[in-house]
Amino acid sequence: MAEKEIVDFLIIGSGVAGLRAAIELASHGSVLVVTKDRPTESSTEYAQGGIAVALSDEDEVGIHFEDTLKAGDGLCREDAVKILVEEGPERILELISWGAEFDREGTKLDFTIEAAHSRKRILHAHGDATGRELERVLLNKVRSFPSVKKYPFAFTIDLIIRNGKCYGAYILKDGKVNAIFARATVLCTGGAGQIFSRTTNPLVATGDGIAIAFRAGAVLEDMEFVQFHPTSLYSPLAPQFLLSESMRGEGAILRNINKQRFMENYHPMAELASRDIVSRAIISEMVKTNSDHVYLDLTHLEKEFIKKRFPRIYSTCLQYNVDITKELVPVSPAAHYIMGGVKTDTNGATNIKGLYAAGEVACTGVHGANRLASNSLLEGLVFGARAGRTAASELRVKSSELRVLEDLKTPNSELITHHSSLPDHEEIRHELKKLMWERVGIIRCGESLGNAREKLAGWSFILNKTFLTRRELELKNMLTVAELITEAAILRKGSVGAHYRSDFLQRGEGWQRHITWKKGDKELKHEFVR
Repeated sequence: MAEKEIVDFLIIGSGVAGLRAAIELASHGSVLVVTKDRPTESSTEYAQGGIAVALSDEDEVGIHFEDTLKAGDGLCREDAVKILVEEGPERILELISWGAEFDREGTKLDFTIEAAHSRKRILHAHGDATGRELERVLLNKVRSFPSVKKYPFAFTIDLIIRNGKCYGAYILKDGKVNAIFARATVLCTGGAGQIFSRTTNPLVATGDGIAIAFRAGAVLEDMEFVQFHPTSLYSPLAPQFLLSESMRGEGAILRNINKQRFMENYHPMAELASRDIVSRAIISEMVKTNSDHVYLDLTHLEKEFIKKRFPRIYSTCLQYNVDITKELVPVSPAAHYIMGGVKTDTNGATNIKGLYAAGEVACTGVHGANRLASNSLLEGLVFGARAGRTAASELRVKSSELRVLEDLKTPNSELITHHSSLPDHEEIRHELKKLMWERVGIIRCGESLGNAREKLAGWSFILNKTFLTRRELELKNMLTVAELITEAAILRKGSVGAHYRSDFLQRGEGWQRHITWKKGDKELKHEFVR
């Protein structure tokens, strides 16, 4: 028999949103933070560029609001954006009071600019290790609360749902399935970049939260909108290491394989155009020149400035024999961020009672069709806090309800007894990532999407199986998310934000509608909503 545990609050994921939610909940009861790897392994840790916030003398909340809407290409939810930019400064000042060390010029905070921002509003820490600094501060704060405990290397298999309520989750830890019952559950599992063969995301970003929420009956939204970062290191010997947006903000230039500058041919803002435009421009240049990469050029900048401003990028590239102060850096685009996810209101609540979501796994509508650079860490802080606060204040599940759920022993036992194995799961994972990159990537069309749908259908048998290893469970989740992205991309017959259809270059009829998904008894069910 599997073990059972009761807590007041279960948080799944330990990035910026999960940790900020834990801090908010710590004074309201027992909190358990479950993460499938070590607590620091998340997209937060790898976030280089910074965090956007209207705190500089030249900036205003209203300008940050307008820049975010513009980047979102007409599909942002304005109430969510308003909350993001208005509550952002408070969340940053709070971090500083907890010991966050952002870079400064003298005594003043040092702000930089990134693509699609009209003001210098990007805070950074230790040059290019902003996410790591946030993780450090938030983890230290979490450790100060005795009510919060962490389960690392614990994989969430599925949510426990009864009569439209979430009562916690089944987790796989140390080879055993445990039932964690909770009065409120907060999903903060991050993104899904690993479904693409080229991605800046860490290995843990396999779309788990989106998939388990979908299986539980949660509504998903905007799944077709996946942001591709223009510049990740391209080298057969190196990982797909992100080269921050801030490098172009500081003056780095993009050149094609013939060393020619090209961005001015694609957009008036050249290297500072939005990520989707820059990514497509790079792909176009690669096709024109029959190459698999372009170059990022910083050689005209002062060597000591580069080393001080981008110490982590400088040292990492050196490990792979690239000196960014002297040499052109080979780069190409990679999957970076999913704007869609589990649909929530502005308080992090989903359509399932007792289930909340925050961070990249959630879709508040704050990013619309294309995320403004460096808004993601801010979103995690703002909406992680709001989700935690809401979970504490509107407890839908009573403690007494958790203690009488004896009927949950049966499905728990079945989970253990009827699990499957998939001998060729690594081969399927490789083929899936390649398929999504080539057919559902930066530039899409009806033919390529149809090919992807057909291939995904051939793997659909996996979705009905129960697995008890992390790699197989991840593959099941990756297939679920891949199917949702592909189907949404087929439905949106137009080009908006990060979703680009070469066969529908215009926005298309009814383009301002959002596509939502909910699992039916036997098939996907979707609808367009305003």
